[in-house]
Parts: sequence; structure tokens; C-alpha cells
Amino acid sequence: MSVVLLQLGQCGNQVGQELLELVSTDGRNDPGRPDSYRAISLERFFRQEAGTDAVPIARAVLVDMEPKVISQTLAKAMKSGQWSYGNHSYFCQKQGSGNNWANGFCIHGPRHEEAVLDLVRREVEQCERFGGFIAMMSLAGGTGSGLGTYITQCLRDMYPNSFILNQLTWPYGTGEVIVQDYNAVLTLSHLYKTSDALLIHENDTVHKICSQLMNIKQISFTDINKVIAHQLGSVLQPVCTRWSISEYGTNPLGDLLESLVTHPEYKLLSLMNIPLMSDKSLQFSTFTWPALMKNLRQMLIANAKMEAGIDWQMKLPPAGHPSVSKPFSDRKLCFNTSLANLLVLRGKEVFQADTDGFKEQALYTSWMPADSALSVWRTSTTFSKYEKSASIVSNSQCLQKSLDRIVTKAWDMFASRAYVHQYMKHGISEEDFLDCFTTVEQVIASYSSLG
Repeated sequence: MSVVLLQLGQCGNQVGQELLELVSTDGRNDPGRPDSYRAISLERFFRQEAGTDAVPIARAVLVDMEPKVISQTLAKAMKSGQWSYGNHSYFCQKQGSGNNWANGFCIHGPRHEEAVLDLVRREVEQCERFGGFIAMMSLAGGTGSGLGTYITQCLRDMYPNSFILNQLTWPYGTGEVIVQDYNAVLTLSHLYKTSDALLIHENDTVHKICSQLMNIKQISFTDINKVIAHQLGSVLQPVCTRWSISEYGTNPLGDLLESLVTHPEYKLLSLMNIPLMSDKSLQFSTFTWPALMKNLRQMLIANAKMEAGIDWQMKLPPAGHPSVSKPFSDRKLCFNTSLANLLVLRGKEVFQADTDGFKEQALYTSWMPADSALSVWRTSTTFSKYEKSASIVSNSQCLQKSLDRIVTKAWDMFASRAYVHQYMKHGISEEDFLDCFTTVEQVIASYSSLG
């Protein structure tokens, strides 16, 4: 099945371009790559114009309120010579949203709804088998967050039975935009009501991966976007969702959501992937499935999110230990509790990988049986440059602390009415803010109750 990408705002356009470049490149020069893998990968993300030998066209719609980023994105894709965006797949204006969520949601959204949805409709109609949308956007700015949220709501109304996954880039904790915490709370509260799931990448975490694992000295947004694209590709590229070497799952979004979003109160997904390292380090590295499984499991338990600096002192309590039944805030062992986890394993000898360590009931909330909470996808086809690699998409308490920090900062600003007038002039009232705070605080409470 095919997936349509919506690249919304500067961040969404840049991450989307890197994902499509990775998909196009993955296996292009690998003669051992199965033809079925390549064919399914291309069908998911690209289309071929009938009767032409032209390069594949991305199944994507690009939206921004300023032309610069879209022009750069289109040019970068064309420069690759291996794929391109459609001639009529983008929409831009000459004036941005000024990092104001209300401007994007209340002004630009209704004003340009018809034009953007027309582009989406055209792209969907060219899918022989349509699998859903991946909307890529930032939480911090105005267009990606505000307009992106509005367009997501329109998609839900226009395609009520289609899957919608929002890939969200979480802003740096030190601050990219002075009102980023407002924008994040407004975005999350609205998307929680319309999206099927929110897959979140935190800039601080990805920055550390670039610095400590990739050994990049001068880290750019391009470096960060490449890591995000790699992690997304490690899950979205073809993989066997059942115990069959020759059969790839056909609906990546449907299979993903069925595995992970088992309750409407829990929609936050985080993604961890190993190994990640520089090409120079890779030359002197070997990987075994026992080591990869051990490290990834501990990353999940300790909420490490990257291999470097894993807290090996954090242990799961034995079955029946009293701390398991205590509220999360009262525990002495504040390990990460999951609702559901999806393991994606790729590479040589993949069916020898032992995943029993992820089946322990102590990893999961008491009301979710481990047998139902864990899904495992495997393929012997390697991914990117790694002969063995493992990813885990987790619906767990991974994001609880980050979410709590953002809400606390936003509340502090709102208590002093800082910048509230800038949102009110575009149509967001104080009551709207309070409703959004209530929604996000309920999300925090729901994830707290998992423990």
C-alpha cells in the first residue's frame, strides 16, 4: 500500500526530503537486495508516471507559508537525479506565520484549506492502494505546528477511515522559539483528538546521537534530519510482519497502529534504533544479536533513548515485587513502563535473535498481557549500511518527563499572561488555552497511571 507524506513547515519539509532520499537510496547499489523489497519500498513512497522513463515521483505534498524552504527542498530532490517531487505537489505563500500557532491554525489554515486539500486529493487519487498519511511537522514554529494541526483536522474530516500518523519534531529544551512551549501544548492537545498516533523525535536526543555516536563536530539541522530519517526508515521500510522470510507486510501504517495504539488514551510513540555510528567507527565494529538485544532492552527499561550512557543500574523488579503495584511517583525503581512495544529486526541471521527479554510482564502495565503487548517484525534484508540493526517503537512513559517540562514552562508563561495577546489577536482565547492545558495534563496523568 502507498503512503502520502505531508511535509508541513520548514522542519517537516526538510525531514520529509531526507526520508525520501533514504528510501530511494536504500538498496539501490546492493545487488543482494530482493526485487520484492525494492518494488514494495518504491510503491509505498513513489509513483511512476505512466508511459515514461522519468525518475519516480514522491507521493508527497509540500506546504509552507514561505517559498525559500520549498524551493530548496525541490532543488535538493532534483539534484539527486534518482527521484523528484511532482510539478504540482507544493503550496507556498510569501508570508510566514511568525512562529505563532494561532496565526497558522486560525488564519493560514482556513484561508488556504481548499488549495492544500486539492493537492492532497490529487496525490491520494494516484495511489492504487492507499494506506494513509504521514504528516511531518515541528512542534515549535507557527506554520508546521499551527497550519499542520489544522490540515490534520481537515484530513480526518475528509478521510475519516484513513490512518493518520503525525511525526513531530520536539524542540530543544534550551529554546528555539520563545513561545515554543505554547505552540507545543496547543499542537499536542488538538492532534490528540484527531490523529491516530504521534511519533515524536526530540531534538536534544538526536543532537546527542550526532555528537556522541556519529562523532559529528559541527552539527547542522541536516545532520539531525538524517538521523530522524534513518530511524523512520528503519521501521517504515519493508519488513515481514509475520514469520515468513518471503512475505513483506503490505500496510505499514495499519500494522504499526494495530501493534501499538491499543487504547485511545495512549497515542504517544517514541523510536529508538541501534546501532548508529560514523562510517569510520563502523569499519572496526562487529554486531551480534545477543548484544543488540541486551542494549536495546536496557535502553527501553532506563529510557536511555541512545546507546551511549545507558544506566545499567536500572533493573526490572522480580515478578510479584511490591514496587510493581505502586503508583509511578511512589516507586523507588522508576523504570520505564510500556503499554505496547514493536521490535523491528533487520539483517543477517535475524531469525536467530532472541526477543524473550522483551516479553517480561514487568516491562508492561499490569492490565496489558506481555504476549499481547509485544510485536516483533523481522527481515533478513539488511538496512542502510548495517548488517544487523534493531529498532523499537514504544508506546510507553518515555515521553512523560519531556511532556511535563513543556507543560510546566507553558503554565509559568501563561500565569503571567506572557505573549497571550499575540495569540488572542488571531482568535485563540484564554479559555482555549485552558482547555488545551487540561487535555495535555490528562495525557500526562494517563501515562503516569501505566505504572
